[in-house]
Amino acid sequence: MAKTRVLVVDDSVVIRRVVSDVLSADPGIEVVGVAANGRIALSKLTHATPDLVILDVEMPELDGLQTLAAIRKSHPRLPVIMFSALTEQGAAATLDALALGASDYFAKPAGKGGLEESRRVIRDELVPAIHAICTPKALLPAPMPPSSTGRPARPGRVEMVVIGVSTGGPNALADVFRFLPAGLPVPILIVQHMPPMFTRLLAERLTGLSKVPVEEAATGVEPLPGRALIAPGDFHMTVVRDGTRVRAVLNQDPPENSCRPAADPLFRSAARVFGDGLLAVVLTGMGQDGYRGCQEVKAAGGQVLAQDEATSVVWGMPGFVVRAGLADRILPLNMVGAEIVRRVSRSGEA
Repeated sequence: MAKTRVLVVDDSVVIRRVVSDVLSADPGIEVVGVAANGRIALSKLTHATPDLVILDVEMPELDGLQTLAAIRKSHPRLPVIMFSALTEQGAAATLDALALGASDYFAKPAGKGGLEESRRVIRDELVPAIHAICTPKALLPAPMPPSSTGRPARPGRVEMVVIGVSTGGPNALADVFRFLPAGLPVPILIVQHMPPMFTRLLAERLTGLSKVPVEEAATGVEPLPGRALIAPGDFHMTVVRDGTRVRAVLNQDPPENSCRPAADPLFRSAARVFGDGLLAVVLTGMGQDGYRGCQEVKAAGGQVLAQDEATSVVWGMPGFVVRAGLADRILPLNMVGAEIVRRVSRSGEA
């Protein structure tokens, strides 16, 4: 099988070397070029013919956002992964890059760990993402055996919507939330795999795009109809019943599926609290987070929607759910928001 050809663009000589060394150690990746800024990167695109570009956000002459915009004009389908500083400015620029069409992003480790931590992030997180984004669909894992969990003949009234998403998530969530009306009669809880600070900025951006306000969750907050809560970076989010009310609870229990926050803890707890009144939605993302949670959602009588393969940046999370026979409906991204509204509205008429 041909190696994935990668162009590394970063103004730091040290970062270029570390990224190149770790990527080159993987037998399925070939670093076909490096560049110190966007102008050099654009000049190398034609003869280096990369399958994927790793692009720093902050660079002299032509920064990451300007370079990405130029790449999208000349190579609209070329996957680009942003490599940004773990700062508020870096987080904001990263969300801008995702809106411009970047496939994914990674935050450069800062402080403790230094270069060794950088190598670990590149090896354990960036390399798998490159493979997931660039693997031909025909080579994806074989289908899983169908789940033994049954579906109710008539789902209960939807009382809560939970969403799990990862790679490609900010754009996917923006697409879904554009379809949601003001006054949606149920709350929405979201787990997006992101570090601290990024989730707060994402909540602010979704609020600006949607009629449904989004904010970071905090322990003790009550999910309210017509509003959404997103799990803060580095915290799992669960729900508990407190008398007649439901409250969000945050914790820093060990990562699940290598993620914190993870969708599975939220889905499990919501299935216990809402039973057949839960609607779970699994969108684009790498890995299988959400799969085990959806097993419990279905066992409790709830409903599951999954994004289809064609519109997913990476069909990992929804793919596991679909292959296991857990999805009530598999939808292209531009139909997910309307389907949420339809199911919530239909259940209200029941």
